[in-house]
Amino acid sequence: MLQILYLIAFAIVAVLAVRSLISSLISIGADQRRPVRRRPRQVPHPEFVDEQGNLIDEPLLVIRSTSLEDARSRLDELYHESSEEDR
Repeated sequence: MLQILYLIAFAIVAVLAVRSLISSLISIGADQRRPVRRRPRQVPHPEFVDEQGNLIDEPLLVIRSTSLEDARSRLDELYHESSEEDR
């Protein structure tokens, strides 16, 4: 009797799995037939833009309260200090 219940449960699960597979294939096929829409131009995050509105092409290790030149000089000092300690 227990084996019949297992068989029925397996059959139900198998039917649900096949049904889900078929519906997924149909939805993927419908998505492929749809024309591709162009996404509107995305607005960059404010941290990627300088004061003039231009995109920053620098690593984002810069704290906003300091200038770019000041941050570069501090990073150079750290680099040179670490290379001197290695010697």
